[in-house]
Amino acid sequence: MTHRRNPSLVGLVAAMLLLAAGPLMAHDYATVDRVLFVQSCLRENPGPQFEMIHKCSCVLDRLAEQLNYEDFVELSTDTNATSIGGERGAVLRDNEGVQKNVRRFRQMQADAKKACMIRPADPR
Repeated sequence: MTHRRNPSLVGLVAAMLLLAAGPLMAHDYATVDRVLFVQSCLRENPGPQFEMIHKCSCVLDRLAEQLNYEDFVELSTDTNATSIGGERGAVLRDNEGVQKNVRRFRQMQADAKKACMIRPADPR
């Protein structure tokens, strides 16, 4: 008994796979940025290494669900750049658009950390 493939069914399955791959690839981040994010998260949230690697990766995955790569780069750059001292940093700290991005990104990070069971830092 020979099985024949229905060409229209094969085409439909191929089209569905391509459509499904689009959203997955749309929020794919560069590997180096993923590594740097997780390393930074590990420094900020000490704990058992294996557990924290998974939790920090979870945070980035949550952010990637909400932000495409370009938006992630913009928001994280704005957030990191506000720590620049002096006049150069003041330009960013005094810019309401940048501050809005910083508040948005920090809230997204806090929500992701909570969802991934990373406790807020002790304010001591």
